[in-house]
Amino acid sequence: MLDEAKAGDYEPSDIGVIGVIGLGYVGLPFAMAFVRRGFAVIGIDVDARKLEMLQRGKSYIRDVEDAELAEAVTAGKLVVSSSFSRLADASSIVICVPTPLTANQAPDLSFLTAACRQLQPHLSFGQLVIVESTTFPGTTREVVQPLLELGGLRAGESFHLAYSPERIDPGNTATPVEDVPKVVSGLTAPCLTRIVSLYSAVFHQVVPVSSTDTAEAAKLLENSFRLVNISFINEFAKLCDQLGLDIWEVIRAASTKPYGFMSFLPGPGIGGHCIPVDPLYMQWKAREAGTESRFIELSRDTNESIPSYIVSRLERLLQPERTLNGASILICGVTYKRDVADLRESSALVVMERLCNAGATVAYYDPYIPTVRIGEASWRSISLTDEAIAAADCILIHTDHAGLPIDRIVAHAAAIYDTRNLTRGKSGPGKLARFGDGSRQ
Repeated sequence: MLDEAKAGDYEPSDIGVIGVIGLGYVGLPFAMAFVRRGFAVIGIDVDARKLEMLQRGKSYIRDVEDAELAEAVTAGKLVVSSSFSRLADASSIVICVPTPLTANQAPDLSFLTAACRQLQPHLSFGQLVIVESTTFPGTTREVVQPLLELGGLRAGESFHLAYSPERIDPGNTATPVEDVPKVVSGLTAPCLTRIVSLYSAVFHQVVPVSSTDTAEAAKLLENSFRLVNISFINEFAKLCDQLGLDIWEVIRAASTKPYGFMSFLPGPGIGGHCIPVDPLYMQWKAREAGTESRFIELSRDTNESIPSYIVSRLERLLQPERTLNGASILICGVTYKRDVADLRESSALVVMERLCNAGATVAYYDPYIPTVRIGEASWRSISLTDEAIAAADCILIHTDHAGLPIDRIVAHAAAIYDTRNLTRGKSGPGKLARFGDGSRQ
């Protein structure tokens, strides 16, 4: 096995032009990381709106600044297109497309297989193809390789094939993409050597593993670990509610142990493109092999139960003065995590739907999401004025955006249900309860 390689061992001139397929939350920051190291990047996306914005030097992702993007586009270091034929000029091609779930909670590889089919006619001898999309063990060998070989070229012989699981953390400005260690793998030893050479020019730490299956499984372990532990702490918060204990104080106390404990915080339900989705890829693969993970199944069920629990606690807070039917509920923050413009798998959407079904009038405030649509219903983010806060029967704090005016909310709200512990130590004229605080309200 190769030793870990360090950034700076290779220069862009040694490796050539980089192609990136998929310019979303993973692909665009990834492309810009290569640009910063001096590479020329060809970005491919099928979304005409994204391409038009990029060509004007405008970013649709908070983690990529307009100024940096515009400079790269103007200098010709980043060229974007919808034509896969442009990738014939690339020495290495990185696939960063979504891998969601189907309606039946099975892996949806349609974006990945479409990308492979569109790339295959333009694949040439000696190119390196890297899959970054999260997927189940065996995908690179069993799905990607056969599709790329349809034109007669052979992976490991005519072109190189590798896998490296993406580790983009949207909204995390403290840790640059280049500082996150990259697990890498190759179909063959020469394939592994190629990806180590390329990624070592950009990422500060490159970690080779023995097979593409291992690298694929590593990403699923990372996010299954988080699903299990966050679901568990949410369940523990529910227990604390029943026992009259404050989960937040319990966590602070447990966190003083210098070994054997890792702190996880409760919240309104896990959302986003990774944690609720990736473990189900492993569960699907396990069932294909005749087994399953009970932890993953239980954690998924626990996570999916949290929005209903939040609604029930909110209703309890309103009583005895009123019920949910006819109540005015203002939700603060609807994204799945703080300071990102991303609604994917957000529990806020489930909460909004269930509140509406219970007869409540729902409004929301989120500086990152101007509109929300659920089925035939749609909303626009309101202005969070003192009057709007006071007019609501209850404020539900769902997402802990950095700019949320907690003191104003506490000062003017008739009632607050806080799922993020932002109101800890604060008091106002209205009722106040926090998820897992053990209050009897």
